Amino acid sequence: MADNPQQARLGRLPPQSYFGVSAVFHYLGPSLAVLLFARLDVLGVAWLRVASAALVFALWRRPWRLVRRLTPEGRRTLLGLGVVLAVMNSAFYLAVARLPLSTVGAIEFGGTVILAAAGARTPRNAGALALTTVGVVTLMAIRVTGHPLGFVFAFANCGLFMLYVVLGHRIANASGGHTGIDRLGAAMLIAAVTATPWGLGGALPAFRHPVLLLAGAGVGVCSSVIPYVTDQLAMARLPRASFSLMLALLPAFAVIIGAAVLRQIPTVRDVAGITLVMLGVAIHTQRNERT
Repeated sequence: MADNPQQARLGRLPPQSYFGVSAVFHYLGPSLAVLLFARLDVLGVAWLRVASAALVFALWRRPWRLVRRLTPEGRRTLLGLGVVLAVMNSAFYLAVARLPLSTVGAIEFGGTVILAAAGARTPRNAGALALTTVGVVTLMAIRVTGHPLGFVFAFANCGLFMLYVVLGHRIANASGGHTGIDRLGAAMLIAAVTATPWGLGGALPAFRHPVLLLAGAGVGVCSSVIPYVTDQLAMARLPRASFSLMLALLPAFAVIIGAAVLRQIPTVRDVAGITLVMLGVAIHTQRNERT
């Protein structure tokens, strides 16, 4: 009952506001992580991200309390989401270690086009999808000289991000009296355990340097706590197709944050792609999407 006033206040905010916070931190955290790659192994930074986020959720939500009350299907969903989070974050960092953040962000959107298309039932939404797709293709600007392994990891991350949206939307709307944030916390604990075999070794040097450890924890909060929590708050009130299409804004945020933090200055082609993506989101309508 103590949470009801807080939930009421959160409910008065439009879901798009939660998405805006998520979009900023979705790439702000990874841009800070890129700066750590010079001092730590890429997979070690990915493990610090997941493990520190899991620790925050453990202290904040104590998510293990809900697991025994879940149905077998609910437990399978949490297990699947946890594994997806572990592998997705690792693939994403392996990609941004080789490619510009804006390129990885654009490729990441590819899966969300499919999810949005599945829910687009009007000519207006079809037009929105066409605009955002052209905008993302413009942003991608895949070059022959690009790092081929980087693109492998980027497209792997794309597929995993699509699974994250599907599973994340499922836990955000699950019944049973438990919030999606609690379920997310449980999934993050699973992700930390899953990523330990390939990530802990690369993170060990940080334990000898408190500043690096603190920076890794900051990446975890910026990358896996703030954006994923606000994702849950948005997913709980938006149809999956609407949320998926709003994710078209992510490449634009990737370009902006990449320029501000990593000095990856956008080209005229980047700006044109951002404009098309934003136009697509602007004309999208949620009418008749809810079931």
